[in-house]
Amino acid sequence: MYDLESYQFSKEFEVGSFQVHPNGKLRLDSLADFFQEIAWRHADSDDFGRNLMKENLIWVLSKFDIKATSLPSWGAPIQVYTAGRGVDKLIAFREFLITDLKGNALASAMSSWVLLNTETKKLERPAQVLPAALFDPNLKPDWQPERIRISGELSFEDELTVRYSDLDLNNHVNNTSYIRWVEDFLKSNQIDAKNVLINYLAECKLGDKVKLSLWENESNFQIQGKVEDRAVFLAETLR
Repeated sequence: MYDLESYQFSKEFEVGSFQVHPNGKLRLDSLADFFQEIAWRHADSDDFGRNLMKENLIWVLSKFDIKATSLPSWGAPIQVYTAGRGVDKLIAFREFLITDLKGNALASAMSSWVLLNTETKKLERPAQVLPAALFDPNLKPDWQPERIRISGELSFEDELTVRYSDLDLNNHVNNTSYIRWVEDFLKSNQIDAKNVLINYLAECKLGDKVKLSLWENESNFQIQGKVEDRAVFLAETLR
């Protein structure tokens, strides 16, 4: 059971026709879009979102653990919640929740982020710049996204090219583009995913050729994305 009062910010949205699969259910990358949007809205509500860019600081998503119990359909009104869940050295945590308007939980997520100085390419300690109203450094999350370790048997490989529509404001591949790649790759192998854990390992750029590999074991399916010999992301979904 979720304590809605523990979330610091929320906003009502409606699922659009462009955000769903042919079956009318919300896509995982669109779910992640809602999470990303509410994070921006929350940061900007405290005048602490786009202002970071003026200081040559950007948030870089490290891990994202998304769990969906009942994906909403086209036209459904939803309430999206978020809250900062503390800081552990170089890692800041943010939690998300989506409910229907009756308060029934539909999906949740926990994310971990690092703060990168775009000039020095060094990581900054979030506690030094974050307002306590957003990320109280004394808080600790109830759960943390885990580190993925590839295991099992390699069953399928494919390749994609990073396109202009994959990029974000920082000219890097958008966090949600990776999730779209994962969902499409799984679906091409007749695998439906409601949950996805993703580890972001390195940046992708326009024109990169990303080799996707599917690994299978008894408990889950795992996807590795590599550019040449460099791993750029790992993802997994439960069977």
